[in-house]
Amino acid sequence: MTQVLELDPERPQQEAIELAASTIREGGLVAFPTETVYGLGADAMNEQAVLRIFEAKGRPADNPCIVHVSSRNMLDSVASAVGHQAERLIERFWPGPLTLVVERKMEVAPSVSAGLSTVAVRMPGNRIALELIWAARTPIAAPSANASGRPSPTTAAHVFDDLGPRINLILDGGPTNIGIESTVLDVTTDPPLILRPGWITQQMLSEVIGPVGRGDSDQDLQRSPGTRHRHYSPRAQVILVDQGLTELLERICRQHLKEGAVGFIGHSRLAIDDAMFHSIYLGAHAKDYAHSMYAALRDIDLRNPRVIVVEGIGDSDEGAAVMDRLRRAASR
Repeated sequence: MTQVLELDPERPQQEAIELAASTIREGGLVAFPTETVYGLGADAMNEQAVLRIFEAKGRPADNPCIVHVSSRNMLDSVASAVGHQAERLIERFWPGPLTLVVERKMEVAPSVSAGLSTVAVRMPGNRIALELIWAARTPIAAPSANASGRPSPTTAAHVFDDLGPRINLILDGGPTNIGIESTVLDVTTDPPLILRPGWITQQMLSEVIGPVGRGDSDQDLQRSPGTRHRHYSPRAQVILVDQGLTELLERICRQHLKEGAVGFIGHSRLAIDDAMFHSIYLGAHAKDYAHSMYAALRDIDLRNPRVIVVEGIGDSDEGAAVMDRLRRAASR
């Protein structure tokens, strides 16, 4: 039976933190909040514990996990080399939603990196997460705490719905702040390459370290989670429509309403009055989408629609990360 403990996100109860830390040290699985999404954590130095993550999620073995650390010193236990560019980024963006791909130490469980020589590492900007890692006294490998392929969890309830009986403990710290996964930057290349866009944008990175590219080959993307497999998808078919096409949105929704229930997620108000039309309206900004879109996909999916039509937003700055996730969720 999975235990769920509710914590104060500003002043986490130490008894709960210690219980979770001991569970990690004993090879168990603990779901915990970060500023991005909830993570499913295990001791990153324990191969058998890490394999339990893959089993619980149904995660492909070639999809690496991110290792979470609570201090700059802990980074040295998993990274064999940290260059000057990484140091400048750490100083500017950690703790926060930036994951750095660096060369891996052999002591890290091989499955964390899908057998590669690199490892993806970040320091989360969430007090519960940081206190858990510190109390566990070990780096924690933690992909998102959802069944593989499903929308990422932004509440403890999402975690329980997907993984309930398969994990030991869930730390409930309330809804996450940002709502989409971290930026992944490979600093083992010249120039560094963004492997997965996130809340830390290309421009923000370039202002600190100079030119930053985008990784798009399979060889590049294999070093990052969340890039080569279908992700973020509800059970219903998802149709993504570019912004500014309100008439097309209405036409698509009305067409599918002839055959069953339809869900809609977006910021444009559609003139559709139908009991089979289920809508969740979001603010038009990237921040609004990032914070709420995964929960909206899950909520609409509970209505068993034939399709979910999603309205896109601008594809620049933070919007690039939102649209990356929506494109991966979309069937077409």
